[in-house]
Amino acid sequence: MAFDIDLIKKVYAEFEGKVAEARKLVNKPLTFTEKVLYAHLTTPAQRAYQRGVDYVDFAPDRVAMQDATAQMALLQFMQAGRDKVAVPSTVHCDHLIMAQTGAAQDLAVAKQDSSEVFDFLASVSNKYGIGFWKPGAGIIHQVVLENYAFPGGMMIGTDSHTVNAGGLGMIAIGVGGADACDVMSGLPWELKMPKLIGVKLTGKLNGWAAPKDVILKVAGILTVKGGTGCIVEYFGEGAQALSCTGKGTICNMGAEIGATTSTFAYDDSMSRYLKATGREDVAAAADAVKEQLTADPEVYANPEQYFDQVIEINLDELEPHLNGPFTPDLATPISKMKEAAAANEWPTKVEVGLIGSCTNSSYEDISRAVSLAKQVNEKGLKTKAEFTITPGSEQVRYTIERDGFLDTFASIGATVFANACGPCIGMWNRLGADKQEKNTIVHSFNRNFAKRADGNPNTYAFVASPELVTALAIAGDLTFNPITDTLVNEKGETVKLDPPSGEELPAKGFAVDDPGYQAPAADGSGVEVKVAPDSKRLQLLDPFPEWEGTDLKGLKLLIKAKGKCTTDHISMAGPWLKFRGHLDNISNNLLIGAVNYFNDKTDNVKNQLTGEYGAVPATQRAYKAAGIGTLIVGDENYGEGSSREHAAMEPRHLGARAVLVKSFARIHETNLKKQGMLALTFADKDDYDKIQEDDTIDILGLTTFAPDTPLTLVLHHKDGTSDAITVNHSYNAQQIEWFKAGAALNIIRREFANKQ
Repeated sequence: MAFDIDLIKKVYAEFEGKVAEARKLVNKPLTFTEKVLYAHLTTPAQRAYQRGVDYVDFAPDRVAMQDATAQMALLQFMQAGRDKVAVPSTVHCDHLIMAQTGAAQDLAVAKQDSSEVFDFLASVSNKYGIGFWKPGAGIIHQVVLENYAFPGGMMIGTDSHTVNAGGLGMIAIGVGGADACDVMSGLPWELKMPKLIGVKLTGKLNGWAAPKDVILKVAGILTVKGGTGCIVEYFGEGAQALSCTGKGTICNMGAEIGATTSTFAYDDSMSRYLKATGREDVAAAADAVKEQLTADPEVYANPEQYFDQVIEINLDELEPHLNGPFTPDLATPISKMKEAAAANEWPTKVEVGLIGSCTNSSYEDISRAVSLAKQVNEKGLKTKAEFTITPGSEQVRYTIERDGFLDTFASIGATVFANACGPCIGMWNRLGADKQEKNTIVHSFNRNFAKRADGNPNTYAFVASPELVTALAIAGDLTFNPITDTLVNEKGETVKLDPPSGEELPAKGFAVDDPGYQAPAADGSGVEVKVAPDSKRLQLLDPFPEWEGTDLKGLKLLIKAKGKCTTDHISMAGPWLKFRGHLDNISNNLLIGAVNYFNDKTDNVKNQLTGEYGAVPATQRAYKAAGIGTLIVGDENYGEGSSREHAAMEPRHLGARAVLVKSFARIHETNLKKQGMLALTFADKDDYDKIQEDDTIDILGLTTFAPDTPLTLVLHHKDGTSDAITVNHSYNAQQIEWFKAGAALNIIRREFANKQ
């Protein structure tokens, strides 16, 4: 029996009627994506919404939060004045477990070290009617796919890889905690109507090619910002031939192209997965309306007429890819890696191969990897690189242990980490990483930014399928092509790896003793949530101040960031995760990873009050103490990566007033708006070059701040000259009110107080 089956049945009961009304308004056949979006409007549409232009209010079916982001999301929700969440919501403890020794030891250490945070999340969940998944239960996105995702539904989650649920036909979107707070409070969720990218998959995967290679190739085509403001819908015979979890892998890593989300229409693979995970009732309900849970026939027959962009990939010809290093869109077919590695001087010795994570930790993924691991002993080989496995959930871990997979991995010296994010998010206490030696690792994760996995800026991380990662770990060589190359075994014999094989779903079914779920109290009114005043991990929030009602003058330049500046650069994860519930403490990592344009150094900027150079957070605190606001300047796709709203809350907390960039990543721009910051873009990107290190800046036009009306920045240079530049913004009327109120949450709090 599924969670929330009554909600799911209600969605399906209303789905056809809502789609029919939308089709009349749009006056043309609908994509699957459009059907789900129009079926989840807060109020019935009165007109067709223009893609990429109109802001639209939606009513998601559910909210999911992981422990690192849930802390701030729930600290905000506690201020909203509600007694209980308005929609089904869950918390998943998967980020605060450091991978070091092995699953049992690492989980025990995490429960001890982070008990204060886990207890806080459990008590808040109990009080407000939120489902709680304990540490060790699994990674949020795998647990959601196994328990909550359903075709045609809509959900938001406080993690950019919430999009994983698109593998089960959902429109699942990553957001900041303030957006989650809105939905949990019963308010509409606002999103600009996305543009649509259609990806037609023909043929069928074979040999060494895997679902991961589909998204690795798409990332190479679209780049890290090519999907910004878009939803990607996959279709075609190749899409239907993929497993449900394979679809999830593709959708998961769609976050790496900046896509709002990715999805697939409902098909037999999803029905099989629902049944295998104990949700026969959901499969039956979806089967009853399956004609509605796909695009209208005309769409897939003539996709160019209905999508803003169409990409076609022939899976028969798809080659395994390695993407990286340092960016997930640098795509290299395995046959070209030897040439690329030599040209770029990439280290070719593979030190570690890591499989698992929320992206590739399904039963199918592990079974295909284990088919290669078996060949190590069968063919007299020895694994040349360190090898680790991160199961996606306790259900997957228990099942692969029952089926002997873990024994096979153990026989080749592999380490099994806890059912958690681990190395994928920098929670990896890797021996020797502090030496910062140049080295190469390969993994089946989704991101490979510098320092992300182990904190070493000289670790060259390459993203690949679990199958290819396993093969490269066996070979110990980045340039090894298992399709054509051979290995020499311990006896000196030449052997060749057979292509991987595996099972889509376990033949004996899934099994688990304790999945790790804790239901909330039926009545949480008596539950007390405690936060110690002297806690280093948790801190109750104070409201951000309202706008002064004037133009902002006399701002100082905090930093002019050069090149890629992701949320990892703005607010690092890894060891900083321990402070995700304490805004002041975590603000000490503000922009410490960003490269200062003026000296090519990280965490080293000029303090205009003293003329001295110092750490970014300390410099910002000095400005705040002096009552001086600041401006942050960035490059293209600023805020790429995670949904972490700390990257927006930290500069707000420390007194920065505006962020001016060439372009934003979607989630980060929204997070800045929600927290009362000014998110601005250069009208002329060349004006980035006019920003000087000692500038004092005025932002003019705020007293008449209005949608579609640019603002003016005056740059007062140290030599007495000045430049006036035009800057754009994407604020609508409601978002301008967030700015004026000091934050969106201030409006929620005020509205609730007025009702009392």
